[in-house]
Amino acid sequence: AAQLDPAVVADADAVVNLAGAGVGDRRWNDEYRQLIRSSRVDSTTTLAITIAGLPARDRPKTLINSSAVGWYGDTGDRAVEEDAPAGEGFLSDVCRVWEAATRPAEDADVRVVRLRIGLPLHRDGGMLKPQLLPMRLGVSGKLGGGRQWWPCLSMVDFLDAVAFVLEREDVAGPVNVVGAAPVTNAEFTRELARQLHRPAIMPIPALALKVVLGGFSVEALSSSRVLPGALARAGFTYRHPDLPSALHSALTT
Repeated sequence: AAQLDPAVVADADAVVNLAGAGVGDRRWNDEYRQLIRSSRVDSTTTLAITIAGLPARDRPKTLINSSAVGWYGDTGDRAVEEDAPAGEGFLSDVCRVWEAATRPAEDADVRVVRLRIGLPLHRDGGMLKPQLLPMRLGVSGKLGGGRQWWPCLSMVDFLDAVAFVLEREDVAGPVNVVGAAPVTNAEFTRELARQLHRPAIMPIPALALKVVLGGFSVEALSSSRVLPGALARAGFTYRHPDLPSALHSALTT
């Protein structure tokens, strides 16, 4: 309803908004594209306006708001940090509007951190869960050519990064919440197969992805070579700095 009782956020030290319909949860059609957009932009707009409308003494000092590495579009083999401009495509357009929706809070002198989140890994959700059964059955492999870059990180490091920027008052603006180094889909697939002790010999053609995923197939095949520039400069330390460690954590914790 685009309304929020101001008492919900009054006197809070910070507000953390991670709301948004899962981009890979359903096949994309026009209706689901609208839900992906509205679930992000409407919730952020409502929060930011509500926070800005509070008296300064009651206003939270910080808004930590989700965004995504989709901001950058398909980067190919080009590595990007937070100063890179927005790319092209549906998710880039969503991220532009999503991030802009935090502006009322920023204009009210609230510290705003925009989390450009990569691919947190956990066996119970995200992009890892749907890959586990096919891999265990031995009917999985790289997606398309497998050359696309994936900015993976462990769920532990994702949560640590959110807590880190929550406490660091000198960090504001966009922050790439991604692993220490991106990996290609082919590298990811090989390592997942190794840890599950299964073969990964059946590449999934791009055409098959388009049939199964619809519009989301474009994003699944796009490359996001995104680096954690802001986190690195602020001194963030990863508990799982490489893919084998991050995947092991995702599969066992």
